[in-house]
Amino acid sequence: MNTESDEVNLDEPPLTPEIPDWIPPTGIQLRKAGVQFDAVRVDGDEGRLVADRLARMTGGAPGPVVEEANGSRAVYFLVRVGATSDRIWPPGVTCLASGPSRVAFIPVPSLNGLTWPLTWRYRPTARDHFVHALLLKAALHPEE
Repeated sequence: MNTESDEVNLDEPPLTPEIPDWIPPTGIQLRKAGVQFDAVRVDGDEGRLVADRLARMTGGAPGPVVEEANGSRAVYFLVRVGATSDRIWPPGVTCLASGPSRVAFIPVPSLNGLTWPLTWRYRPTARDHFVHALLLKAALHPEE
């Protein structure tokens, strides 16, 4: 047995967080809802306000949120598979999930490089850390 294997090598760089395998290495890719995650879409300035409200509620770590710069300026909140079902969402909110006779796709940009019109409003911090659907719902109804 080699006892040196238990020693810590202080010359090695610190470990970096694992990049989730669902993030494309470059550009933009569509991911099928219901495989790695589902999404909740809120268009325009309202989506950006909700994302920032959610970030304040979570100490700056709301989970992965993608925003679109053109068209309806959609904001996509990536949630766990199945987290959108059995919930009543307010008008203007679109749930992207797949199921019987229904398929949805969610645009995902790479972490770096040219990804216009998509960018990360809040980047993923861990492979399995997604937006918490109940907190998102609370952020959508701040006056309640």
